[in-house]
Amino acid sequence: MDTKLTLKLDQETIEKAKRFARHRNTSLSMLIENYLQLITSQEESTVSITPLVKSLSGIIDLPDMYDHKKEYSEFLVRKYK
Repeated sequence: MDTKLTLKLDQETIEKAKRFARHRNTSLSMLIENYLQLITSQEESTVSITPLVKSLSGIIDLPDMYDHKKEYSEFLVRKYK
């Protein structure tokens, strides 16, 4: 459930944050929410995982013997051939 939050910040900081969010095709609210999720999850875990990475977890199912270094090397060879 979304709840409204009012913050008092320096006008220049707000403008910079809006440009930053716009450049990343997101809203200032989402940017702040992701940041707050990040810093509050760090208390629970020593490894910080961004909300974007969390949302992508489990999408790809790779074989147990998958060698990502080998695959990446082969990709680069094909790309620059």
